[in-house]
Amino acid sequence: MKLSDLMAEQDHHALRGTPDRTDVTAGVTFDADRVTPGCVFAAVPGHATGGPDAVAPAVARGAVAVLVDEQAPPLPAALGDVCAVRVPDVRKAAAVVASRYFGEPGRAMDLIAVTGTNGKTSVSYMTESVLRLAEQARVGVIGTAGSRIGDEVIPMPPSVLSTPESPDLQYLLGHMRDRACGSVVLEATSMGLLTHRLDRTFVDIGVFTNLTQDHLDDHGTMENYRDAKLRLFQGLCRRAVVNADDPVGAGIRKLMPGAVTTYALDGDADYRASDLAVDASGSRFTLHHEGRKYPAAIPSPGRFSISNALATVAACHLLGHGLAGLVDALERMPQIPGRFERLQIPGGASVIVDYAHSPDSLSKVLTTIRGFARGRVITVFGCGGDRDTTKRADMGVIAGTHSDLCVLTSDNPRFEDPEAILDQIAEGIASTGTPFERLTDRRPAIAAALAEAGPHDIVLVAGKGSEPHQSIRGELLPFSDMATVRELIGA
Repeated sequence: MKLSDLMAEQDHHALRGTPDRTDVTAGVTFDADRVTPGCVFAAVPGHATGGPDAVAPAVARGAVAVLVDEQAPPLPAALGDVCAVRVPDVRKAAAVVASRYFGEPGRAMDLIAVTGTNGKTSVSYMTESVLRLAEQARVGVIGTAGSRIGDEVIPMPPSVLSTPESPDLQYLLGHMRDRACGSVVLEATSMGLLTHRLDRTFVDIGVFTNLTQDHLDDHGTMENYRDAKLRLFQGLCRRAVVNADDPVGAGIRKLMPGAVTTYALDGDADYRASDLAVDASGSRFTLHHEGRKYPAAIPSPGRFSISNALATVAACHLLGHGLAGLVDALERMPQIPGRFERLQIPGGASVIVDYAHSPDSLSKVLTTIRGFARGRVITVFGCGGDRDTTKRADMGVIAGTHSDLCVLTSDNPRFEDPEAILDQIAEGIASTGTPFERLTDRRPAIAAALAEAGPHDIVLVAGKGSEPHQSIRGELLPFSDMATVRELIGA
């Protein structure tokens, strides 16, 4: 495609070369080391493996065009025939270029984008499961656990984020369209929305789950964090499914009058639940919609799981799928990997692996476990490095309040000292009087908790869910909580 076609109707100025004589044959990338001959290199300021300083290496690898902003330094002298274009915002321009290059694939499928502090992965997984079970649909999933169509994993570099940068996201959407997916569900993170990764994806339904403390290292304040989430409902989606139990939901209704569908556990909503019953095997409830009642069940315990199920059903029903079939499919769903994923172990104890890594999510998981635990609750957890430090003591208080024993350990320490992270968590636990141990190596920590567990005890391994690695000093080291549990018990 001609660069001029990809840039049409965008504010841009050619610094060198001619866009209508520049053939783009390999898409667009932000990463200099991923440049291939024929691609556009978008020099995003501050990008770890790109940016304006990487223009020369990108050209050397075969880029036919570069996008820079007004603040970029002077271009290298030796650009040859490469076309250089200045734009007001490189990320916004790159999102349009990527979408057009792949033929605006979002237009060809039903696209659901899920945002919120907690529940994005669970709602995505539930949506894929119920559409597959109820409609035999072919559904693409893009999120924290990677990208896939059914059981087919789409290989992507380890650096690709939960909400991929726009060039990767548009590539994935194009791949899913070409593989005959009728629907795609993706996780829309606050930073993904803030940095224009979802621009030109043509989202049909935006789902809002909740807003609680997290990612203040990125946003500074809860107001900024909220506003980043709200970007999904300011022109990026056609309709919205909103949790009416969360006060942010009222703001979304104002942003999209007449286009918001609500769900709730505790108040009036278009889709609501009553008669909630939770035990170790899952949750049962009655779904109410337009005066009709539907007995429902899911294989995941907890009020939060029921809330996620309501969001799933509402979004799928809005897309035209039959409500009765969707409710029936909920009960037949498999466990969600790394989300309240349960395993019985020899001796009568059980293990639950969950992604809970914020104060709110850890509180909800532990409160749910306490509701059906017959023995002690032993919690293994940590806090991520180079992330919001203000939540660490709070999570210590929450774990200590709801557990009989805690084992503190590493959870993606990144470039921080693991012991310093545990020091901050320990301050919170110590205030509760609950006994705790410290083992920075996650495998021995899980082993210690399992060794301590007796009949009817529950070991919660929290924080990483289905993540396949630990991030330590710039390295992604293979590590799976559930796989480690299985190895340790010989299952």
